[in-house]
Amino acid sequence: MPTHCTGSAKSVYSTRLWDRVMFELIGIPPQALFGQLLLGVINGSFYAVLSLGLALIFGLLNVINFTHGAQYMLGAYVAWLCMSWAGINYWVSLLVAPIVVGVFGILMERLFLRWLYKLDHLYGLLLTFGLALIIEGVFRQIYGISGQPYPIPSQLTGAQNLGFMFLPNYRAWVVAASLVICLSTWLVIEKTRLGAYLRAGTENPALVQAFGINVPRMITFTYGFGVALAALAGVLAAPIYQVKPTMGADMIIVVFAVVVIGGMGSIMGSVVTGFILGLLEGLTKVFYPEASNTIIFVAMAVVLFIKPAGLFGRVN
Repeated sequence: MPTHCTGSAKSVYSTRLWDRVMFELIGIPPQALFGQLLLGVINGSFYAVLSLGLALIFGLLNVINFTHGAQYMLGAYVAWLCMSWAGINYWVSLLVAPIVVGVFGILMERLFLRWLYKLDHLYGLLLTFGLALIIEGVFRQIYGISGQPYPIPSQLTGAQNLGFMFLPNYRAWVVAASLVICLSTWLVIEKTRLGAYLRAGTENPALVQAFGINVPRMITFTYGFGVALAALAGVLAAPIYQVKPTMGADMIIVVFAVVVIGGMGSIMGSVVTGFILGLLEGLTKVFYPEASNTIIFVAMAVVLFIKPAGLFGRVN
């Protein structure tokens, strides 16, 4: 028998042996286990990017931005409209959609949110919740509730055979892109002079203005950047989930739970917690599917009972 055939036979035998051992240990085929773990990592990637923008806005602006889900949906719709009307491809939409939605966020901050910074958080929550309902209602009226398909870019079709499962190229790209986005944002906020100005501007704006920095403008662009992160997540999600008006509403409650567990305003806490809870959700779908829709909220209740400020939050 040729050498390469022998090697192939050994590989098949090893795979089957691994499958048998895994099934006997946990009673679940490895393909199902790793498939759900992959799904958990994908969901965790979106949780991380969305909660990153949400934590950034709350941590630096003290606003609970309930329109974050609607802005995530807007990012997906802008990408879909760019493709449908202008023939703009996915890669260009990754730049265009966050800019368009970010500008929309800046206008919203200038027209509405700027008047609420010194008021109780409840006012910002109620305003942004109302705006989210208006945005979603407009898109429901125009496009209905059925989803619009968005094709995977041709460069990322197909999958990689890892031996124990197939890894779709696009999903691998989403995870890698999310990690880069989250790490880059954290480095900018925590390790650069710009990030130091942003943090100082929210705590002592008079001192920062004494250095010639326009604090209101800086706050406006910070909100726009947080909104752009939500839109970027929407573009990444468009080829995986259908583009529909309710996609933000389906996600925002879970993302708020992620932010609360990680610690309100903690950027690194939101990122780490997003990926962990995505994996936890995936594992729950394997071992106890009935609890998969509630496991994150159970985790939130447990964490808040033990540490009310969240895992990475600081007690004032």
